[in-house]
Amino acid sequence: MIDKLFLLSNEKYEALSTGLQKDIYQEYYQFVYSAIIFMVKNHATTEDIIQTSFLKVIEKIPPGLSNVQLKSWIKVVVRNSVHNYFRKTKKNRNDIDSDSVYINESTDYATESASIEREIELKVMTETIGVCLNEMKPEYKALIELRWKKDLSYREMAAELDTTEDKVKYKLYRAREALKKRLFKRWGGSYE
Repeated sequence: MIDKLFLLSNEKYEALSTGLQKDIYQEYYQFVYSAIIFMVKNHATTEDIIQTSFLKVIEKIPPGLSNVQLKSWIKVVVRNSVHNYFRKTKKNRNDIDSDSVYINESTDYATESASIEREIELKVMTETIGVCLNEMKPEYKALIELRWKKDLSYREMAAELDTTEDKVKYKLYRAREALKKRLFKRWGGSYE
């Protein structure tokens, strides 16, 4: 699989023919796509990460790597690119994302109906959680929002609320349980 990519360790990408450049990119794309989509769960983001990591690879590839070493090095570059993406989007990471619940390996990203369906499910889920949060005690609502929307640690939450970490953990546990009960009640399930 890495045969054409192996050319990169001996020659400059720009010096190769356009056809060979396309072949190398396609091979790279197929090599890294499944690992990235598994981590980010979003096709468009995966495409972006593939492009940025490919640029890093062709700019900074160490000369004289064996096929196995090249493969390992590419995996490290891709992993670091994904970590950089997560670092940049840390504030949004804890938002509710139904894609992470509904994605599977056989998802066809070209179908518009599946994409629209996921958007609708996400919107309904987000609205339902918002309604349930608004029905909760203000104290519980504030704890959940501090934890997931502001991404505060228990220590930071305790400092902001002028209480102990143990009390924050206990009350946040109770808040989560209350939210679960409300969601199960709305979605018709039984919570035990």
